[in-house]
Amino acid sequence: MDGAPQPPSNLYGVADLGEPLEAGPGEPAVNHVRALLDKRLRAMLHHEPGVREGSDPEELHRMRVSVRRMRAALKSARPLLDGAWADELRSELGRLGRALGPVRDLDVMIERLRGAVATLPPAERAAGDRLVSVLEADRIGARAEMLDELDSDRHAALRRRLVEAVSAPLPEPAAEVARPALIDLVRAETRKLSKAVHRAGPNPPDMTLHDLRIRTKRLRYTGELVEPAMRTSKGRRTSDAKQVRKMLKAAEELQEVLGDHQDACVAEHRVRALLDELGDSPDAHEVFVGGRLVERERTRAEELRGRWWQAWESLSERADQL
Repeated sequence: MDGAPQPPSNLYGVADLGEPLEAGPGEPAVNHVRALLDKRLRAMLHHEPGVREGSDPEELHRMRVSVRRMRAALKSARPLLDGAWADELRSELGRLGRALGPVRDLDVMIERLRGAVATLPPAERAAGDRLVSVLEADRIGARAEMLDELDSDRHAALRRRLVEAVSAPLPEPAAEVARPALIDLVRAETRKLSKAVHRAGPNPPDMTLHDLRIRTKRLRYTGELVEPAMRTSKGRRTSDAKQVRKMLKAAEELQEVLGDHQDACVAEHRVRALLDELGDSPDAHEVFVGGRLVERERTRAEELRGRWWQAWESLSERADQL
């Protein structure tokens, strides 16, 4: 457990939000956006103390996901909101996400490589542990930078702004501006993903697959916004809601394949970078172990590359039924 300063007393917390917001069937679409932002803000505020304390990596993961889902909601629901307001708030959340990201990415990388090193023959584990220790040192520095951001006046202002935002009706566009139905937000994200997939083709570069993963995640988060609104007054799912739910299940499966592929690619590149940093007279054991780890990650990435198109076709079939 590493020590961390306590949050300044002027920061807003969950207690400042009052009772959780709910939006029922038939309410205006913007009310559902507000309820989702309220839900994800509560999660962000709930997990921040654990992020500061630092003993459980899952606290950081959950806080980061909450920030991502708020950003996704502001992007997909932008036609329902004052565009400039949504863009500015999304930008500030992006800054927070970038502060959380490096530590979370290193948490994932360290856990992944620790697991791989543990499967090596005993004679090779010490060299593998030395490689992982470089990442652990990097994490210490990244965590210090993250805590500086969390203790900053700018972060305090963001928290205050988010609490105030969900405590009142969200700013909407001018009355004469047409506003889409919630289901149209899902359809729009589906079309964007479909176009991107067909531009990419079945065997695109790794970075293109990473972009498709981000787009798939955005589709899932938009569905999270829309699906609760598509119920009857008795809480039962409508036929549209059932179709959205099936589509989101397929999107989750595609995202998992693409996410695993990205993790393997990032691990491969990070190990290669570690080897490059060994200098002109590298330790032979570390080079050998690093090469084995690179080979494992590349094999895993290629295996996942062979699965993603089938996962996409399953999602596409579901999306065509919306």
